[in-house]
Formats: sequence, structure tokens, C-alpha cells
Amino acid sequence: MPEGDTVFLAGQKVGKALAGRVLTRTNFRHPALATADLTGSTVLGVRTVGKHLFFRFSGELSLHSHLKMDGAWEISRPGARWRHPAHHARVVLEAGGVQVVGFRVHDLELLPTAEESRLVGHLGPDLLDPQWSAGHESRAIAALAAEPGRELGLALLDQRVMAGVGNLYKCEICFLLGVTPWTPVSEVDAVAVVRLARKLLLANAWRHEQSTTGDLTRGRRNWVYERTRQGCFRCGTRVQVAGQGRDPRDVQARPTWFCPRCQRGPSPQPRSRAVPDAR
Repeated sequence: MPEGDTVFLAGQKVGKALAGRVLTRTNFRHPALATADLTGSTVLGVRTVGKHLFFRFSGELSLHSHLKMDGAWEISRPGARWRHPAHHARVVLEAGGVQVVGFRVHDLELLPTAEESRLVGHLGPDLLDPQWSAGHESRAIAALAAEPGRELGLALLDQRVMAGVGNLYKCEICFLLGVTPWTPVSEVDAVAVVRLARKLLLANAWRHEQSTTGDLTRGRRNWVYERTRQGCFRCGTRVQVAGQGRDPRDVQARPTWFCPRCQRGPSPQPRSRAVPDAR
């Protein structure tokens, strides 16, 4: 699933392409929006909240989408060949010489802009909120510390604690803290967790490459995430991977990478073979 920084970058790109333009054609290929037509509306901008994206139009109307596991927004010229199959397109927005297409985007909904909070009001502070403040940080810290017995990895993925962390950052944050993802929240510094999460997302918000090591070279970007074959980027020890997600609030278990040498704390029996990319 795309991390919050991926959604943030997508929002910045499509917002730059469309903001201030008048829509000359719209095509919704989603059952709930099949009759919708926004032609003539002005695109006011694009807002992202965690992993949610809102296009805002004149008339106080917003289009909400969630990328889920494989969604993407692509920018091209009208009539240009698409990079993805046409049957994956869910919405087409054209404004002058710009075309923005949402492929495999989910949870599409048109709603009054004033009601956006209905879809994201339950989320914790957005780690990439341009208005991030000490108040946002305090809320995230309090939400994280509220369940001291919860596994840190599960708490990090809980968007109600803080919005934007996905499986990649979950694994990497735990590595950088020196603890396994199964470590109880009570055994880590909640302040350090929140600040590290925001630091990592901010570092990658404006680029496609996601690096937690500071190295953008392919194969050297992460400490443990998906490094079952290469080994820990720090010490070279064989990285282990096991499922995490027994918490009933989680949709599914996530493959979780960790270094048994660099990270202390509880862990289940590792899987016997590599696990494919779960993003």
C-alpha cells in the first residue's frame, strides 16, 4: 500500500497540473458516479490527508479517492497513450492541454467540501500536514501512548494514531529505534517515535525514491525492509520476516522485516522463505 509520502507527492503533482484550470471534460467510470459531470468546474487545488486525496472544485465540491494497494494518478496530454490498461481507469479529468487519469483508485466519492472531515475526521494528525504544529505532535504522542501494551508495529500502522505510515516505514522506524515491531509501545519513547516518523516521511515527500538510509542507490535505500536476500544494511545479518497483524482491528497481516542482531525485543518464528512485495 502506498505510504503517506507517495500520496502527498501524487497530490502535489496533480494539483500543480490542474489548479486554477477549468475542466473541459470529465469521465467517471465508477458505478456510483457514472452520471457525474464536472465539466465547467474550476479546480481549486488538491488536498491530501494521510493516504486520502481530495480534488477540490468550485461550487464547494470535492472528489475523494484512496489509492489502496495499487491505485495511481497519472498526468498526460489528452489523446496520449496511457501507461495502464484502459479498463483500469476510474476517472478522467481534462482541462485544456492537461489530462489526469485515476487508475485503480478506490472509494471514489463526490461530496461537499465542508464534509471532507466525514471521511478523514477519525484519523490522527497527518505527518505531512503543512500546518504541523506542537499540537499535532502532542495529539499523536498521546494517541500512541494510550495503549501501552499494544505492539509498536500495529500502533504505527493505525492511521487513527498518526496518518501516513505504511508497512515500509513501520519496519524502518522500528529498526532505527533498535526494537522489533512486536515490542510493546510502553518500552519505547513515544516522542521519539512520532518525531522519527515525521522526519522520514518529510525526507521522502518530494521524490519518488523512498530512502531511510540516506542512500538513493537501488538496493541500498532501506535498512531491513524487503532485504531478506541482501541482509541487514547495517550489520549484514540475515534479515528475518514474519507476519504481524493478529490485532482484530487490522485488515490483514503484513509481512514484517527485522534484524535479529540490531533489534531487541519479542518476535515470532520467521518465515522460511522470502515474502513478495506487500506494498
